[in-house]
Amino acid sequence: MEIARGHDLTGRRAVVTGAASGMGAAAATRLMAEGVAVLGVDRVSEGIVGTHTLVADLGDGDSIAVIVGAAESLLGGCDILINNAGVCPAGPFAEMTEEQWHSALGINVTAVMKLTRALLPLLAASGRGRVVNVGSIMSRYGDAGLVAYTTSKHAVLGLTRALAMELGPHGITVNCVQPGAIATGMTRGLFEDTTGAKDYYASRSALGRVGQPEDVADVMVFLATDDARFITGQGIMVDGGVMVHS
Repeated sequence: MEIARGHDLTGRRAVVTGAASGMGAAAATRLMAEGVAVLGVDRVSEGIVGTHTLVADLGDGDSIAVIVGAAESLLGGCDILINNAGVCPAGPFAEMTEEQWHSALGINVTAVMKLTRALLPLLAASGRGRVVNVGSIMSRYGDAGLVAYTTSKHAVLGLTRALAMELGPHGITVNCVQPGAIATGMTRGLFEDTTGAKDYYASRSALGRVGQPEDVADVMVFLATDDARFITGQGIMVDGGVMVHS
């Protein structure tokens, strides 16, 4: 028996943040392949993927209204929100600056809350709203040198669970993907500049490799489909099995 591949999401509309590279670009590409009109948002103009694109910095307080306005005018609504944009300040806790702390919490958590809340009327009007947040395996444990990032990703998982309960009556599901070591722009410096780093993270995976953006994007897109209609409030590990032995 031939198994059907992919999902027909023709006619649906999505906002994807952090869409100029990595998992955001991969998610936007996959959504468009499934027939979705995508508003790709990033703070840099080069490489943004989307049916429509918008340069907006989520650290700027005015950006949320601009994104919502673009979703209304360019897409005519919003069925899917993928909160992918994020930052990862790293370094010893004793040397961490307040700017790094506020940046991690501001982009990784507060902007997710604000954009989701601002798009809520459109997601509710959809009747099949889907919110997919991007956490991390750091949503479940901690590591030295990543205090601000780890704190923010714990918060993303908590936000996901609370919103699932509150937005469920509006027909909106809210879930969180939790990537492990993924080869993206954010990790390029670590994998390329640190001796043995890529091999180390690959060795921790049950599959013997680091992940690719598409590995996570495919799960994001699945969570946006009708096949995932009864999944909400979940943190889904996409880590190649790293956490199996943790």
